[in-house]
Amino acid sequence: MAIELVPLGTVRVQLKPPIEVGTGPAGRRVIFEVTSARVQGERLRGEMVGAAAADWLLIGPEGTGSLDIRATIRTHDDATIFAQYYGRADLSRGLELPITIYAAPRFETGDERYAWLNRIQAIGKGIVHADLSLEWEWYEVR
Repeated sequence: MAIELVPLGTVRVQLKPPIEVGTGPAGRRVIFEVTSARVQGERLRGEMVGAAAADWLLIGPEGTGSLDIRATIRTHDDATIFAQYYGRADLSRGLELPITIYAAPRFETGDERYAWLNRIQAIGKGIVHADLSLEWEWYEVR
């Protein structure tokens, strides 16, 4: 049984400078708010809506970055999709950019045209650049 990766799209994100919460009981918390995001693919195209989008990053003492990202997308044909994804990054060298990140997006929507998103698991690989732009490639796992 082989895993098939079907492209969902390229995602371009712009982040704000990080908000340093500090080190608490679970590790070092750093929040990267998202100012804009655009998804471009054959089956999924749209832009971020609203202001409630961020990565609530947690960095463990050994340098494991645990991603917790949430955003809302409005498609080119006016559907609303909630995206939430967890992931990992090797931050053993700190937040030195560029950083490669990996995540597993899940989607929720009530729009029947995109109900197929409710039933899939996606994966993604991204790179955070020095200008705090982030480029993702998202794939549906089959």
